[in-house]
Amino acid sequence: MEEAGEESGPWLNPGGDDTDSQEEVARRGPAPPVFQLSSSISGEEGGAAEAEGSVEVTGGGGGNREARGQDSRDDAEASGGEAESPYLPSCPVCMNVWTADGVHRVSCIPCGHVYGRSCLEKWLLQCGKRSAKCPQCGRKFKQKQIINLYVPEIAVPNNDLEKQVFSLREINESLEKQNQELVEEIKEHKRQIMLQQKFINESRSLKRQKMVEQSSQGTTDADSVASPTIDDGHCNPCNFVLQNELFLDGARVMGIDASSQIIFISGRAPGAGVEHVLTKISMCRQELQKIHLPPDTKAIRDICILPGGCAVFASLGKKLSLLSMATNSVVLHYDLPAPGWSCSGDRNSSNHIYAGLQNGMLLAFDIRQTAAPLHSMMGLSTHPVHTIHSVVDNGSFGKVLSASSIGPCIWDVDGSINRPNLLPGMENHGVCISLACAPPSSDVLVASFRPKVELSDDGASQLGKSQSLTPSGSGKLGCHALIRRSYGGSFAKGQICKGSVSGLRMSKSAIIPLERSNQLLFAYGEETLGGVRTWRLPSFQTFTDLRPHRRPILDLRFAESSAWDRYLGCISEERLQVFRVR
Repeated sequence: MEEAGEESGPWLNPGGDDTDSQEEVARRGPAPPVFQLSSSISGEEGGAAEAEGSVEVTGGGGGNREARGQDSRDDAEASGGEAESPYLPSCPVCMNVWTADGVHRVSCIPCGHVYGRSCLEKWLLQCGKRSAKCPQCGRKFKQKQIINLYVPEIAVPNNDLEKQVFSLREINESLEKQNQELVEEIKEHKRQIMLQQKFINESRSLKRQKMVEQSSQGTTDADSVASPTIDDGHCNPCNFVLQNELFLDGARVMGIDASSQIIFISGRAPGAGVEHVLTKISMCRQELQKIHLPPDTKAIRDICILPGGCAVFASLGKKLSLLSMATNSVVLHYDLPAPGWSCSGDRNSSNHIYAGLQNGMLLAFDIRQTAAPLHSMMGLSTHPVHTIHSVVDNGSFGKVLSASSIGPCIWDVDGSINRPNLLPGMENHGVCISLACAPPSSDVLVASFRPKVELSDDGASQLGKSQSLTPSGSGKLGCHALIRRSYGGSFAKGQICKGSVSGLRMSKSAIIPLERSNQLLFAYGEETLGGVRTWRLPSFQTFTDLRPHRRPILDLRFAESSAWDRYLGCISEERLQVFRVR
């Protein structure tokens, strides 16, 4: 039973007949009213709104929400305003956007339908009674049943705004990443400066100590690096001038191109990863460039500079790779049956390259044929082939000298003989750890050995007299053996020199021809010095000691150009030195 005086239908229809039966109303269904406001409305929260003007309501099923929304947009455009989007959260009566507070704050009634509070209060005022019916479902509500919804914020979707936020977020992440990279770069520069300062202080201290020792011995302050004299009092025509010195991190192997004055250093990239990189260094401009290698390359064991602007390197990732120095990219790579330990070009042919493997094999390749090696040869043992030198010969495929722990060997790389021959007299000198050849003829060799570790009956290692540690406690007392090749191709052992060698590493060595003379120098990284020592050949008389490092020498290379520019380079884990040989 409806209360007396209340409206008889679910919506107000001023222009229609309000004697319709409730069955007719139910048949038509509820239709939301449309309020046409003629003036602004103000009121207290929770109280009745005071209307300063009239409110007209049309109903009776006329129009729908989309049409009313279009009318509101048309009115806004006609008045010079901007129409509200139909997709914004808005009141279904007036089509205006809800607010979180104020007179038009979002509110609901017991039936659960949500409106702007001012619209509900106008609807009650229009009805002129204490209660009214929900414009959508017809359920009655009263003034005191209007419930304010407390929300911290009304979310208004805006695709353009979201896109802008995402874009700014990406820009911020990019800037943060750049900032982190700059911070790391600054830290690296500071570390380099500290290392350089420390090296300068150590050099000054060593120089003062040397001056004190020379003063106590009555000798003069002569720089042994500059131009040492020989026994007959004549000045030697060779000296070493330090041209480049750079501080590195994790260097292992190097290669020098004397013609273009380029140095390649291999090592592991700094950080927690295991990425291996090549560092390309210009000796003239002191510029460093990182060349990132494929992930499956792994550690590089040897680098050889080839004529024509290419470098070949062998790696533990079972790869033999050809690098273009112009583009800094790998242009050719061969898959190896075992990790690569050494590599070399052929002095007789620019198309032939060689690889020494961890399992003792030697492989010959022609870079014009990329499918497989031309020849695969087995070694005398399964020990790694750690050094390869091509021998000048008249044939298209000549001979190759190699070294593994059993000693230096000579190979016929034309495929006629599958195994090498051990050079005579090299059987009982210990473990061969290095082999140097005199360029370009390879007629003079120096093989370096460290003592073998023998096991006693109880399994403990015993060191003989020749295997005792050096007096400084650094390295072991090994030897360097001179080997000569005659015109007929046979090899003969010559003079032997004692020296401090590494007990773990297989360091490189080099033979340096002296300008305007037939003399040769042998260079090796002495463990007791932490630097490079040179000897005259064939007498093995000490020539000079180059500026020392704090860490042992890991690699040593000599290179010369067609213009007679000659360089001797050496690296430790933290430092590179390049001497110009004059």
